[in-house]
Amino acid sequence: MKHFLIYTNEHKDRDLAVTMRIRSFLEREGQRCTVLVRAGETGRREGRPASDEEAFDDIPGDVDCMLVLGGDGTVLQAARETKKRNIPIIGVKLGTLGYMTEIEPENLEESLERLIAGDYEQEKRMMLNGRAVLAEGRTEEGWALNDIVISRVGSLQIIKYKIYVNGQFLHEYNADGVIVTTPTGSTGYNLSAGGPLVEPKARLITLTPICPHTLNRRSIILSPEDVIEIEIPKGREERIQTVEVSFDGSHVIPLRTGDRVRIAESGESTAFIKLSQVSFLEVLQRKMTD
Repeated sequence: MKHFLIYTNEHKDRDLAVTMRIRSFLEREGQRCTVLVRAGETGRREGRPASDEEAFDDIPGDVDCMLVLGGDGTVLQAARETKKRNIPIIGVKLGTLGYMTEIEPENLEESLERLIAGDYEQEKRMMLNGRAVLAEGRTEEGWALNDIVISRVGSLQIIKYKIYVNGQFLHEYNADGVIVTTPTGSTGYNLSAGGPLVEPKARLITLTPICPHTLNRRSIILSPEDVIEIEIPKGREERIQTVEVSFDGSHVIPLRTGDRVRIAESGESTAFIKLSQVSFLEVLQRKMTD
């Protein structure tokens, strides 16, 4: 590797001490460095909104590796920003134990030496693409490494959702929302909603209802080739329903009765750099005993 991108969450590395520590070490070792400082896990910069459609022209085209300083939310934002660039990512943990951050600050220099030497493996993770089709004919897209969540807004009323898979009607939920997740995202909101844990290298799509008004609240596991459509029909007493769809908890699109979301595996994927031999199950065990 010759050119490193250091992607920093300024709220996690407030004085940029870890950022400058990494930059100084890499430059002493003859490596090129580019530093990007983002304003938290939404990726917003002053005067510019966070959007999956935004062209981030401050990311060089010849970057070999992206070191992401922050938490899992920062990693998710970095993955969406660079989804078409195929830049391998490795997370530097600043805070509590996460599933996506691997380098510990106390082992920083040793880890950087291994990256420079090429002593690592890469692991591909699938992503999701969601296209909102609005009643007036307009469409809007978003991408997610973790999950796409359709949930109610406003008053605390149960929302009706119609689910189609490959054009065939599957089920109608009365629930607070619906989570469509990748294996990477199975440890997030999906887990809190009672969904299954999935090994992150797997290729499948999980659909989990949020607080459904039914005794049957099981998740549905689908093939990565399946196409899911979630339609927002009229609610009880023919009322208009308002919801929103969010992509990794960041990019949000408002929806209402007559709108739908089409979700499928994205043509893009995220590459994670792996230095540790610690398995997903070992990390899971540590998280469950914290």
